[in-house]
Amino acid sequence: MKLQPQITRPFKRTLRHILFWCFILLFFSSIFGVGNTIDMNVVYFSFFLMPVTISATYVSIYKLLPDYLITKRYFLFGLYSVYTVILLVFGAVFSIFFGLAFLTDFKFEKMTLLSKSSVFTITSICLVVIVVSAFKLLQLNLKHSKNNAQLEAKFLEAQLKLKEQELKYLKMQIHPHFLFNTLNTMYGLALKKAEQTPDMILKLSNLLDYLLYQTEKPLVPITEEIAHIKDYIALEKMRYNNTLNVIMDVAIESQHTTIAPMLLLPFIENSFKHGSINDGVLQIHIDIKSTLETVDFQIKNSNADHRSPKGGIGLVNIKKRLELLYPHKHELLIKDTGDTFNVVLQLKITSNA
Repeated sequence: MKLQPQITRPFKRTLRHILFWCFILLFFSSIFGVGNTIDMNVVYFSFFLMPVTISATYVSIYKLLPDYLITKRYFLFGLYSVYTVILLVFGAVFSIFFGLAFLTDFKFEKMTLLSKSSVFTITSICLVVIVVSAFKLLQLNLKHSKNNAQLEAKFLEAQLKLKEQELKYLKMQIHPHFLFNTLNTMYGLALKKAEQTPDMILKLSNLLDYLLYQTEKPLVPITEEIAHIKDYIALEKMRYNNTLNVIMDVAIESQHTTIAPMLLLPFIENSFKHGSINDGVLQIHIDIKSTLETVDFQIKNSNADHRSPKGGIGLVNIKKRLELLYPHKHELLIKDTGDTFNVVLQLKITSNA
């Protein structure tokens, strides 16, 4: 039973070819019988034309088209097509002459013109070859287009998987880096003010939940990202006490606007890590505005000793993530004025509101 599909497929193909050539035989018999008495002589005469017609057709569809035209070897295609036409004409003339002679018992004076002319007969054979070749060419083009579409789909799928792997790799770098800094903050706070440790642990737990689970999602509500930014700032305030001044302005037009997770947090982290205390205070100003089409983020921190986070792991990774997640849909500006370090990020988004 397993061999049945392998047997029936060639059989069906052979049967289709036989039926097609039977149709062509009837076609020749019909057109060559016009103006003549329809008898078996017309059918016999058509039989003499079938070998050259079949040969020329199969040479065209199985050799000339796939090997030369589809592969864009146009010169060889033209050259071998000319050879094929010449052989077709000679074969057709021989078939016409020998067919008429054989059907009249080689009594040339009794030959009956079973076709209107030799030119008409050759034209009819060429017409069959051209029509079949055109159909085959269409079939080959459709197959070629289908193969190209499949290859393009596989290429895009491979690119997508590569981007996903690269994003996972970047997240693996971000998570330990972010967690390490946060644990350092918690350790310092636990040494100084142990009574605040439970609240700190709760906020850290929320951050860890966001880092370990929520970042697996492709998008999160921007309000969720902002909530965890506030948790992180709260942890840092416990560590800095009166040496920290954070101003955070938030204007969200739609609560359903989504962005990639952990997209803004690394900028906040870098401001604390690389920012400098100036006149006894670390100044950080955060501005987040969101509309239905855009997200505008800006953070500025004091930088009295000109320490720049340009080489930080978090900032490098976030640049790569932006290129992968928002290609041609983001603008990142980083400016070090000496006294301040300023980061401006603009995103073009599609809101889910």
